[in-house]
Amino acid sequence: MALRHLTPLSPFTTLTPRPPSFSVLSSTTSRRYNRFSFSVMASASRKVLVPIANGTEPMEAVITIDVLRRAGADVTVASVEKQLRVDACHGVKIVADALISDCVDTVYDLVSLPGGMPGATNLRDNNTLQNIVKKQASEGRLYAAVCASPAVALGSWGLLKGLKATCYPAFMEQLSSSATTVESRVQLDGQAITSRGPGTTMEYSVALVEQLFGKEKADEVSGPLLMRSKHDDQFIATELNKVQWTCSSQPKILVPVADGSEEMEAVMIIDVLRRAKAEVVVASVGDKLEILASRKVKLVADMLLDEAAKLSYDLIVLPGGLGGAQAFANSETIVNLLKKQIESDRYYGAICASPALVLEPHGLLKGKKATAFPAMCDKLSDQSEAENRVVVDGKLITSRGSGTSLEFSLAIVEKILGHEKALEIAKALLVV
Repeated sequence: MALRHLTPLSPFTTLTPRPPSFSVLSSTTSRRYNRFSFSVMASASRKVLVPIANGTEPMEAVITIDVLRRAGADVTVASVEKQLRVDACHGVKIVADALISDCVDTVYDLVSLPGGMPGATNLRDNNTLQNIVKKQASEGRLYAAVCASPAVALGSWGLLKGLKATCYPAFMEQLSSSATTVESRVQLDGQAITSRGPGTTMEYSVALVEQLFGKEKADEVSGPLLMRSKHDDQFIATELNKVQWTCSSQPKILVPVADGSEEMEAVMIIDVLRRAKAEVVVASVGDKLEILASRKVKLVADMLLDEAAKLSYDLIVLPGGLGGAQAFANSETIVNLLKKQIESDRYYGAICASPALVLEPHGLLKGKKATAFPAMCDKLSDQSEAENRVVVDGKLITSRGSGTSLEFSLAIVEKILGHEKALEIAKALLVV
């Protein structure tokens, strides 16, 4: 068995169900902030606004929405565009729950801005959103932003004055004119919470849960996410029966989605692979392009599966989510595509519930080592490598869940496009 490192540093192998610590405040600020947190926790419900725009970074939006909804927050996804559908970065299409104009009269416990460019600029330039967030701050309620948005939006609105804040590295100089800059992965000061980018968004989201609901709820939510317990330059994929993956210069990859698919996993896979310049086809298994994912995020596929099935692919990758995996398992088209993929000596992969609920029962793991979501691993006929976060066995790649999705996606990039490309993307995402 060989171990492949995404970075040249020592391996990271420990899985820990507890979340990272977010103790980044001074004691004075912490006391002030904790008094505010108690008043929020005492409220009857936790209402959260997540605005999105054309050019929003989809990972940052979807991870935040997903994690907060797991905690029980009432999250409204609001478009600042003239229509509900927004065209996020990397060709990801998201349908909002409401227009921002519909949200003016609602009191929110938290407003959280995703980043991405030009998404952050589009958020900044929306006067309705600006007024909502300024009111949020003036009335002592939580407001937050990640990636470019702390500098581009919150800083421009004067809402970080005198506060410590962080953002995507390329915007730190801009942020320095409106806040005291720090390089924390997640920074809390007063009512403001800021973070750095896609690779820090899950930690950021858990920090938001902790401020809204308390540490016990944050721990409860973070466990099943399978988050990395360290945030350094180390992680590893376990590889057996190593073979060279060869594809065209622009690999063609199919990512099926269905009602009940895990939106974080789907979006992270699509986003990372498109950053690598792969031609990614997102295909809906249902009878319409729009799917309702497991945490009620509405995503729009590129085409229906019947149309996508007419094409050939270097790689087919199945996201997880219980409902989505069951839909895949019940789709004769998906199963036949996977069988054809194997017969043609091409590559395939799955994450979370899909290795156990799709690949295993259809005989697509025969003679293979694989992993899956921990609660599903007992369905694998061979569980000998199931504790690993990412397992590559010949032309098959599997992984565990939402918190391993970036590692899974980067391992795919490394296999099809090489170590340097994977490392370049990992650095841009702030994974390493």
